[in-house]
Amino acid sequence: MKRTGIAILAAASITLAGCAGVDDNTARRTGGGAAIGAVTGLVIGAMVGSPGTGAAIGAAAGASGGFIFDQISKDQGGS
Repeated sequence: MKRTGIAILAAASITLAGCAGVDDNTARRTGGGAAIGAVTGLVIGAMVGSPGTGAAIGAAAGASGGFIFDQISKDQGGS
């Protein structure tokens, strides 16, 4: 279980470090996506035997999804 915590912490740190120069909406959406992805990946990974890997992959996918959603929202005139 210790490895899982380290993987989640590393994924969150990398994700949040990437948000250093962006506006609040982008950071919030990217960070929220990463958090949701990490939890979902952790649960699915625990079911198949690798919770740490699942959390890391989920965090990366969630952060990507949150960032893409933010950019699409901006292109459509949202904030």
